[in-house]
Amino acid sequence: MDERLKKQLIFALEIDKEKEVFRQTHLSGNGRNENDAEHAWHMAIMAYLLREYANQQVDIAKVLLMCLIHDIVEIDAGDTYAYDAENLKTQKAREDAAKERIFSILPDDQKAEFIALFDEFENCQTPESKFAHAMDNLQPLLLNNSNGGGDWREHGVTAAQVYGRQKKTRLGSESLYQITDEIIQENIKKGNIKG
Repeated sequence: MDERLKKQLIFALEIDKEKEVFRQTHLSGNGRNENDAEHAWHMAIMAYLLREYANQQVDIAKVLLMCLIHDIVEIDAGDTYAYDAENLKTQKAREDAAKERIFSILPDDQKAEFIALFDEFENCQTPESKFAHAMDNLQPLLLNNSNGGGDWREHGVTAAQVYGRQKKTRLGSESLYQITDEIIQENIKKGNIKG
C-alpha cells in the first residue's frame, strides 16, 4: 500500500475513537450523554443551515471542517466541561500535546493543514472561526434547553458563566446571540441557571 494512503487510513481509524469521548451535555429529550463525534456532526449541520446568520461572509467549507475536527484532540485530552474552572487551567497544554500526536499520524501536508485549521479555530479571530465557535456554543445550549436545563442545574451553573461562554457566540452571529440570550433569560426565570 502507498505510504501516504496508509497514513490517511490509520488516521481515519484513530479518529473513530472520538465516538468514545462523552460530554456533559445530554441528547435532546433527556437522552444519554452525547459523544464528541455527535457534537461535531451536529455543529457542522447547524453551521451549514444557519450560515446566513453569520456576522460576516464565511467560507462554509472551512467552517464545516473546523466543526468536524475541533474536538479530535479530546481523544487524548478528554472532554473539558465548559464550566470546570480547574480542568480549564490545563486544557490548552493537554490539547496541544494531543494535537501534535494525533495530527502527526497524517502525511506532513495534511498534518500542517489540520493543525492550522485547529489553531485558527482556537484563536477565534477569523470570520470562519468565530462562526464555528458560535455553533460550538449554541449546539449544547439548544440541547440543554431541550432537556429542561438539567445539565445547568446538575452543575450549579450561573448566568455569569453561561454569558461568559456565549461571548464567542456574539462574535460569530449577533442574530443567534439574541436567541441565546432569550434561552438564557428563560432558564434563569425557571431556576435552571443561577441568576
